[in-house]
Amino acid sequence: MSIQTYLAQSGLLSAEADEVKRLVGAVEKYQSELRAAVKNADLKLQVQWQYEVPELGEGGSCSLFGKLAAEPYDLTGILAGKTPANHALLARLTAISRYYQSHSKSNWFGIYQKRQNSAGETVLVKLSYFGEPSRAEFPLTAEFAAISNNSSVGLSGKARIINDVPAYLQQGGEYYTCDPKVLAEACLPLLNEAGHVVGIIDSEAFEKDLFYGDELALLIAAALLVPVIFAASV
Repeated sequence: MSIQTYLAQSGLLSAEADEVKRLVGAVEKYQSELRAAVKNADLKLQVQWQYEVPELGEGGSCSLFGKLAAEPYDLTGILAGKTPANHALLARLTAISRYYQSHSKSNWFGIYQKRQNSAGETVLVKLSYFGEPSRAEFPLTAEFAAISNNSSVGLSGKARIINDVPAYLQQGGEYYTCDPKVLAEACLPLLNEAGHVVGIIDSEAFEKDLFYGDELALLIAAALLVPVIFAASV
């Protein structure tokens, strides 16, 4: 998918022409560097099949910040085994997460894929991330989208960027709080060549007004590359 098509379909094409031109140029630079990082990823790299997750509150609607679940989340089930193809998938996504971490001021980043879980529910499952432990699966339902940016973007295919979380909450915006230190968040859809949502990426910062310029361009570059990796792993 071209950069311009992605910007239009995700709802990010709203700036002036000169600003869009600068953004596209920055995205192209990051695309080249991310492709190189993925190409050079050692597919024997130790990947994270399990990770700690917060304990969920009553009804599973929210995370209890600072309180971890007794058992870690295991990706083996939802990925249908520790196959070479799945290992390669996680290794390539890990390369993207590491590149993002070294080039962004963000404090948290996650890559989610749209899949069916063991209960037959369609969810966004976190396959790679850095930062504090966070929820593994986000239900793709209208009810959950009312309180979650991840689910909302996963259903709508439209990006949601909140550069001032406290102000957004004060105005009555829906928000799933994983970490109360988060002051800005950018959630972008992952779209395949047909324009269908295949997942999301999410980035969070402990400072306001982060997701502009190069920071936004880096996220867009990752959002364009991850669906290609998903498609190659099928």
